Amino acid sequence: MPTHEPREPQENPARPAARRRVRRAAVGAALLLAATVPAAGAVPAHGGGNAPAAVTARPARAELPAPTGPYAVGTAALHLTDRSRRDPWRPDRVRELMVSFWYPAVGGTGGDGVAPHMEPGAAAHFGSADGMGAQNYGVPPGSTDWAATRSHARPRARVLPGGARPVVLYSSGLGDPRTWNTGLVEELASRGYVVVTLDHTYEASEVLLPGGRLATSVLPGLMDRPDRDIRVLTRTAMKARVDDTRFVLDRLDELRKGRSKVARSLPRGLTDALDPKRIGMAGQSSGGFTAAQAMHDDPRIAAGINMDGQMHFPTTADGQGTALGTAARDGLDRPFLLIGSSAEVANNRPSWEAFARNTRGWHRQVTLRNTAHSAFTDAAPLLPQLARQGAVPEDVVRDTIGTLPPDRAVAATRAYVTSFFDHWLRGRDDHLLDGPSARFPEAVRVR
Repeated sequence: MPTHEPREPQENPARPAARRRVRRAAVGAALLLAATVPAAGAVPAHGGGNAPAAVTARPARAELPAPTGPYAVGTAALHLTDRSRRDPWRPDRVRELMVSFWYPAVGGTGGDGVAPHMEPGAAAHFGSADGMGAQNYGVPPGSTDWAATRSHARPRARVLPGGARPVVLYSSGLGDPRTWNTGLVEELASRGYVVVTLDHTYEASEVLLPGGRLATSVLPGLMDRPDRDIRVLTRTAMKARVDDTRFVLDRLDELRKGRSKVARSLPRGLTDALDPKRIGMAGQSSGGFTAAQAMHDDPRIAAGINMDGQMHFPTTADGQGTALGTAARDGLDRPFLLIGSSAEVANNRPSWEAFARNTRGWHRQVTLRNTAHSAFTDAAPLLPQLARQGAVPEDVVRDTIGTLPPDRAVAATRAYVTSFFDHWLRGRDDHLLDGPSARFPEAVRVR
């Protein structure tokens, strides 16, 4: 952190992280990697002296909002290995993935209590100086007990009877773990969807693998190298994400057909609840780009949502310039929804405009007023709670999620995501996406 003259006010210790998040968004909300590039002579963007300092003696705690649908929610994790592919970040090993299923369940069944938001080992790393709690969200290391946050789903609860259900894949933003939109995922599950969340190993902040192995992100180390090439890293990340998605779709198909031995590790009836003809995908930031790109590359995805993710790549090694991804350049022939923040620093709009011009399928763009890039994630309900306990400065919260009241951001995101998938995967139209809504005056239809 720069040294201030005595006459200058002392800078809030969380502000450097907040400025880094603004720079990340400015060069690409979808591939946050490019924005971790430190300025010449700057302290590295992860850990060390540039990470925000802890501000509370007792770690703060926060709660996720409860889902509002009619069904109880169950969850189960699954370890998958793609032996046909070397890991793009660790080529000395094959690609391993962790996914979680969230599904309508019979109330009161399953393990004791509810599942944690993050497993203890993963939570500890997420809250460290090298974890994305500090890196992406400005939460001072050690200030928050991330392991104390719980979901509302019971582990391995009995699957609610009712036949095959629509499936939604969810991909988090770059660096975020698959748990970092549990609130939205649970909402969809409580309304009758089977949701599959993907961890993109060695890119995500941390992935807890079988045997207690913790695979932490390689991105901070790669970004500190003097020979880093943002063009290569961003394209490597997106290719890995799309390959992960298509691999998971292959495994889901095998599970449904009874051709996979790993089905025995899942709750009985879960594989029968997967409808291969009704598959959607959603994501935030680079996860939104992933949803569009995977949908472009794989016809099995029938409908998709991008929440505030750009759809272009940098053209220079230092992360400057733009080259449209093929999803934006070619467009799509299936339904797709763009949900954007009102933060101009996101720099999504040129690729979104190209996508809209080139897309032949149904598409809409909705912007939520007074929101910032992370308003569509668990940051919206959690960060304000941490701020009230003194764990996170208010200005960091404002920079991260905007000024729209968190309950409104959560309600609007849930409503528009559910409305879209209900329409295109279930044939139920509540007409929310037809135009302005008195229920959500903060939502502006752009096109």
